[in-house]
Amino acid sequence: MRRNILITGGAGFIGSHLVRLMVNRYPHYNIINLDKLTYAGNLNNLRDIENMPNYSFIKEDICNYSAIVEIVKSYNINGIIHLAAESHVDRSIKDPFSFAQTNVMGTLSLLQAAKNFWGSNEGGGFDGKLFYHVSTDEVYGSLQNDGTFFTEETKYDPHSPYSASKASSDHFVRAYMDTYKLPVVISNCSNNYGSYQFPEKLIPLFINNIRNKKPLPVYGKGENVRDWLYVEDHAEAIDLIFHKGRVGETYNIGGFNEWKNIDLIKVIIKTVDKMLGHPEGHSLSLITYVTDRAGHDLRYAIDSSKLHNQLGWSPSLQFEEGIEKTVRWYLNNQEWLDNVTSGDYQKYYSQMYHNR
Repeated sequence: MRRNILITGGAGFIGSHLVRLMVNRYPHYNIINLDKLTYAGNLNNLRDIENMPNYSFIKEDICNYSAIVEIVKSYNINGIIHLAAESHVDRSIKDPFSFAQTNVMGTLSLLQAAKNFWGSNEGGGFDGKLFYHVSTDEVYGSLQNDGTFFTEETKYDPHSPYSASKASSDHFVRAYMDTYKLPVVISNCSNNYGSYQFPEKLIPLFINNIRNKKPLPVYGKGENVRDWLYVEDHAEAIDLIFHKGRVGETYNIGGFNEWKNIDLIKVIIKTVDKMLGHPEGHSLSLITYVTDRAGHDLRYAIDSSKLHNQLGWSPSLQFEEGIEKTVRWYLNNQEWLDNVTSGDYQKYYSQMYHNR
């Protein structure tokens, strides 16, 4: 089947990995990447596939409803994978309005455009269509260190403006299924790591800071626990759910790979120091404990057995292998990091697309 798939946020960290995978894996699909190109969207992430015949890029804001309506119609979109979101908790604490605008109203814009077009004679009805909403484990709130896990039945209990905005968007997606019979699926994933991640997030930030001998800011005592998943494994899971998942279902995606922040940081330090030829423990002195984040959830842990049992998905990489690949990528791609941290990457869009 010829599919025209709109991927929102496809120039971001997770989105760019998914776009690359689908452009290369499905030459008979048209992959349309829609991204606003805020600070976290970077077309340098996709240089290797930007000239592929089955790939198109559109610079647009998902909150621009009239533009989204026209895009869905003109490209005859029959599948949407929605990743575009504001996603950094610290930024949400400082500016909750922008998170509500993008994550809630932007999702609503896409849902309404899909519902109206697919439900029309021109759109051909809902059969064969899918709205796939990519969410986060943070909507479930926080766990104690008691061996329990988030499941697909865990009640929502968001604690930050970011997680509250994602929880709201999840509810709108389900409401469109219940009210309008829109075919939807949702996945909630744990923390991702890997190449092309904007260096405000913990792992690339600390790799860069160690290389530059800058402090490594650790919230509280570093006791918070997160489940980590290699980003390419997440992209594989999204691809699998999009093609094989059951309409109306929610799937949790996790790495079964929990780490206390302080222990994770020590692994990063050890790995970076080793690759830079430093003596073991050389950069431990860079650890700097700072005031804990407001509303900081203690522990996230995902039970992804439903995804494994129904669709056969499992993470492909152990964390030690994944973190070595990740550290090596950032150390070998200093130009990418320098462009991102200086803001020069934002010039690439005008260089690439100004005359198109």
